[in-house]
Amino acid sequence: MKEVKLALVGFGNVGKALVNLIESKRPVLREQFGFDPKVIGIATGRHGMALNPHGIDVQKAVALSESGKRLDSLSTMPQPDSILEFIQNCQADVLFENSPVNHHTGQPAADHIKAALQAGMHAITANKGPVAHAYQELMALAEKRQRRFLFESAVMDGAPIFSLFRGALPAIELKGFYGVLNSCTNLLIELMEAGKDFEDAVDYSKSIGIAETDPSADIDGWDSAIKLCVLCNVLMGTQITPDQVDRTGIHGLSPENIREALQDGKRWKLVCSAQRTPQGVQTRVAPQRVKPDSPLYSINGTSSFVQFELDTLPGLGILESNPAPQTTAYGLLADLINALRGA
Repeated sequence: MKEVKLALVGFGNVGKALVNLIESKRPVLREQFGFDPKVIGIATGRHGMALNPHGIDVQKAVALSESGKRLDSLSTMPQPDSILEFIQNCQADVLFENSPVNHHTGQPAADHIKAALQAGMHAITANKGPVAHAYQELMALAEKRQRRFLFESAVMDGAPIFSLFRGALPAIELKGFYGVLNSCTNLLIELMEAGKDFEDAVDYSKSIGIAETDPSADIDGWDSAIKLCVLCNVLMGTQITPDQVDRTGIHGLSPENIREALQDGKRWKLVCSAQRTPQGVQTRVAPQRVKPDSPLYSINGTSSFVQFELDTLPGLGILESNPAPQTTAYGLLADLINALRGA
């Protein structure tokens, strides 16, 4: 049985869901895929770091993190001075990079992934920043080091978008796509449809953990824009960053706008779109009124949807319904399996 040593950078809801999923899937990973995963390192920004070549008790790590305590007590090695030093010294086979996203630079996550690849690890992330800002560089480095850089969970959590194009759709040409990619704004608009004003909708979304303490990245369209860039860079061969996207958030939507659309039989959605043109790929994020015959009309709650326009498949849609951290964790686990089997 092949032992696979794992290191994690970032141990929030997704990181904790990932280690729990790995534990629950361990018999399958052993029997069907022939490897036994072992977490040997966890590095966080607020709860310290733990390094143990013999394996970390992940349930103790989860308990410490959820109680606000540091992870240092789980370490059997000297504490690194930085996360980069942690990556360089952990001697893992695979790094999961799940630090908070930086929409404007992709750092420090891009440097974390670069360090992992240079140290001979596969690098897997749910972080959109490195794919939006450094995709070509990181893919070239991965190829040079004969390792994998995978990121299925960067857009629509665990929905198989990138692996679909990588495997099941050979020789396809992507002409464009559109969709609803930000679950927070989709929920906010739906709450306003139900009669809440904007501030009440935001407060409610914060109370159930959908909106961040500072929800501006969602509301101002940055999260949608960076996901748009990831899809364009990976699937359409562009090098677009979020600041290059024609971007309008939902701040301008008033209760009156919402009511008028409903009275006309339409709904507002924050729509991401990209289209290949003779002048290049045109990208846009903006609120749009959609009709009942649009596939976006019935995207409710925290669900997401993307519709691809392909040269041989005029309309191929992928719907993800109300994801949770476990959904994102599954995308990371699928990347781990695919990295190890070369898929």
